[in-house]
Amino acid sequence: MAGNMLTALVALIHCYIVYLEMVLWDTPRGHKAFKLTPEFASASKVLAANQGLYNGFLAAGLIWGLYLGADGLQIKIFFLLCVAVAGLYGAATVGRKILFIQTVPAVLAIMALWLGL
Repeated sequence: MAGNMLTALVALIHCYIVYLEMVLWDTPRGHKAFKLTPEFASASKVLAANQGLYNGFLAAGLIWGLYLGADGLQIKIFFLLCVAVAGLYGAATVGRKILFIQTVPAVLAIMALWLGL
């Protein structure tokens, strides 16, 4: 149960990231969330939307795994690993905050699922 709840939390976080990157990127809220200047946000809006789409695929995979219940364990683990790796890369290339937003929740969910919690 805890593993599924943590997996759902990771999926919700990624749904919010999709919204930030695809809808709010070029708004004051998006500027604040990603520490962007209005000029950079405007110039990179299409790239951010593409990035948001990929985050949407991660969320969709997690939701699919949750939908399948016990039969979706391998799918949940796969997509959580994808989230964790993406978070590690983001932390190394963009900012440490990503480690705590993406990687830590994904690793906690993996551990809970693996332990059958």
